[in-house]
Amino acid sequence: MPSQFAAFSAAIGTASSTPYGAEGTPFDSGEEAWFWSVQAQDAKAAGARVVAGRGLVQRPCEPADVLRVVDRLYRNRQLIRDHLHVLVHYGRRLTAPDPGRHREQRAHILWREAFDRVTPVLRQKGIAR
Repeated sequence: MPSQFAAFSAAIGTASSTPYGAEGTPFDSGEEAWFWSVQAQDAKAAGARVVAGRGLVQRPCEPADVLRVVDRLYRNRQLIRDHLHVLVHYGRRLTAPDPGRHREQRAHILWREAFDRVTPVLRQKGIAR
């Protein structure tokens, strides 16, 4: 299991010293912020340089800031390992679980539970609307 989360948890400690700036356009949702963070982390793992302010849309945070929020919720036992598995799996697929598909119904419940906890924190920090 550690290999699946190793890249994400390694990125958590690499953000700048002022992680939540007021500059940039907030994400429309916590899910959008999550997909962006997963894409950036996967690109970084593939060798790309992730640099603040270089994207098409300037964001109010670094990708690691969103990962840090998820990590903090997990460490505070507000998210469980099953939430993390679903977030990583569907985050890499860039789609939320489909509640209409029988095999994705449990994942959809975990996805909603996770974002019910993640989104308010992202809103509070100005990362999501």
